[in-house]
Amino acid sequence: MKVPGCPLCDGPGGVPVFDGPKFRVIRAQEAGFPAFYRLVWRDHVAEFTDLAGPDRELCMAAVVEVELLLRSHLRPAKVNLAALGNAVPHLHWHIVARFAWDSHFPAPVWAAPARGGSPQELAAVERLLPALEADLVSRLARMPGNYGGS
Repeated sequence: MKVPGCPLCDGPGGVPVFDGPKFRVIRAQEAGFPAFYRLVWRDHVAEFTDLAGPDRELCMAAVVEVELLLRSHLRPAKVNLAALGNAVPHLHWHIVARFAWDSHFPAPVWAAPARGGSPQELAAVERLLPALEADLVSRLARMPGNYGGS
């Protein structure tokens, strides 16, 4: 089910990484945060508890897979998870690799910057994203209940 006017129903919401029958994963285009991903549930539901039990399990298992791959490929200082949905009430999870050098660390990505970011460190992370995303597609496509994907 899609809702007209919802930005996550009307478009991908970022750079498409994985597109499966139940959810998609996109890389958000947030300046200074190269490994800012969103898992977007395909059907327009506002709350996590709107999902049936098996879909909740699939959703959280996918969030875990994304976090595990961010940690193994990028070795961030921390991974932030958030499912706010206040501005866009369509179920989606923010999964963000955070680094001590990022402009906002340790504050949330939505806080005011504490310092300038590191262009060299940013470029180093960006070089790792193709391998991370290839691994992500492979792992998510094999998840029970979300076969397929691109």
